[in-house]
Amino acid sequence: MKRYYSVLLLTAVIVIIQVLTLITGKAYLLTQLTMSAYYIVVAVGLCMVMGYAGQISLGQAGFFAIGGYTTAFLTTIDFSGKAETVLYRMLDTLGLLITKETLYGDTIIHMTPWISLLAAVLIAAVTAYALGIPILKLKGHYLAMATMGFGIIIYRIVLGSRIFGEADGISNVPSFPVFPGISVSGDFTSRISNYYIAWLLVILGMLLLINLINSRVGRALRSLHGSEEASDAMGVDTSRYKVIVFVIGAVFAAVAGFFMTHYNGGIGPSEAGVAKSVRYVAIVAVGGMANLWGSLIMGLVLNFLSLRGVFGHFDDAVFGIILVFMMMFMPDGFIHTDVIHDIKEMLRPLFMRKKKLKKKQEVSND
Repeated sequence: MKRYYSVLLLTAVIVIIQVLTLITGKAYLLTQLTMSAYYIVVAVGLCMVMGYAGQISLGQAGFFAIGGYTTAFLTTIDFSGKAETVLYRMLDTLGLLITKETLYGDTIIHMTPWISLLAAVLIAAVTAYALGIPILKLKGHYLAMATMGFGIIIYRIVLGSRIFGEADGISNVPSFPVFPGISVSGDFTSRISNYYIAWLLVILGMLLLINLINSRVGRALRSLHGSEEASDAMGVDTSRYKVIVFVIGAVFAAVAGFFMTHYNGGIGPSEAGVAKSVRYVAIVAVGGMANLWGSLIMGLVLNFLSLRGVFGHFDDAVFGIILVFMMMFMPDGFIHTDVIHDIKEMLRPLFMRKKKLKKKQEVSND
């Protein structure tokens, strides 16, 4: 049960932040906080790949784009006038078509985003599995270059394909009805509900990963991160576990891309760029390679500052500098278990003094 205390604390902080924005009249900050939450989902998934499986991936932006472009493409197909097709009849029979009016009064019929969510997860998982089997045999910078190559391929496909909108991307993506009356969209009147949906996704992701880390698979991953050769010698199927974690990281990125696309109402090729993948790696590096909470905290701080425009035109450069600095001077990350241990050791003498003073007072009183 103790493992979930941090999740409960996170839930309380999420509520407190929303209340504070309401009290101070700064509800507009919820937009950046919501977008930061979706990017955090990518970061914690990558944290598993880098911190526990010991694999460097520069292709997470590609999986993010797979999730986003899959739902953008499928949900913007207009089935109006296609009532005679087999696909229309099948979707209509299953209740998977949504009819709505546009701003100009036109009626359009599109596929429910729930189908595109399943498609996005499936495509990302199959792609990661097919990609992971050969490239995860590589190590070090060879693996980094291979995953970066995958990211570049996805970027060039979405940038050069007419069906994906080329440089303009895909717009007019409909809202995603999560619950009755509650949808993921960019509607300003739904800021609060969108904020809680985004952070609910983060909480669910953290719960899943925390349970995974504390399971038999998690113990195997820890041994794999410590020494792959020793894990092999102990009978751990290292290849299998590396592929599993790689697929999990890809699915997390695809789900985040799906939600972000519906929240923004569209997606562009910049989300698939290598610079985005470098950002995710930098966030994990700062937070600590095997520290989910460190990745979450630094993901929130850095993404929020970036989305608020604090870094200006040097946005990508800042993340690159952060990554270089961390690799040179703090390879274990800014937030890691050793730091927490050092803080406790620094505070221990203070608490020891207080205990000694209390004992002296008790003795003097007697």
